[in-house]
Amino acid sequence: APARSLTPRYPFPKQMVEPMSEIKPTRIVLADDHTVIRAGLRLVLEQQADFRVVGEAGDGREAVFLAEKLKPNVLVMDIGMPNLNGIEASRQVHMRFPEIAIVILSMHSDEGYILRALRAGARAYLIKDSAEADLVRAVHAVVAGKSYFSPAVSKVLLEDYMRKLQRTGAEDSFELLSPREREILQVVA
Repeated sequence: APARSLTPRYPFPKQMVEPMSEIKPTRIVLADDHTVIRAGLRLVLEQQADFRVVGEAGDGREAVFLAEKLKPNVLVMDIGMPNLNGIEASRQVHMRFPEIAIVILSMHSDEGYILRALRAGARAYLIKDSAEADLVRAVHAVVAGKSYFSPAVSKVLLEDYMRKLQRTGAEDSFELLSPREREILQVVA
């Protein structure tokens, strides 16, 4: 019997086989006025092979500056920062660079903060006592063009929605919602 070649046979010429392209990492800027919080966030995020923290800001003005300079995919932003609060910094970044997804990380879970952050362009809102996995899920979600909310935030948004429904007495509530509110409802559901 003739000797068999150990070289695998390709169904097409070798020169047509494309090497796997390298996946670009998600570029992230962290903005929090507490150095130890930023260090912890960096540690959590950089455990993901597809995440790279490219900058850190200690206040809102620096966050806006780094967003412009570094053009990250994601900006993880605290609300309570000096010089420019996180909501106003988010608004400025979102107006100038709508392609940058903003994740708010805050100790505030009341409706006013959440709604102001969403109006300012945030795509995700997490309470600081959320699990580490929530931060990773939030970044993945916003990169995919979706929204993400920690469970406590989802509850607040759902309660707000239900109050609005009761006030209007609407039969078909979906018609009352703005496109952004519909997106939020789908995420919460």
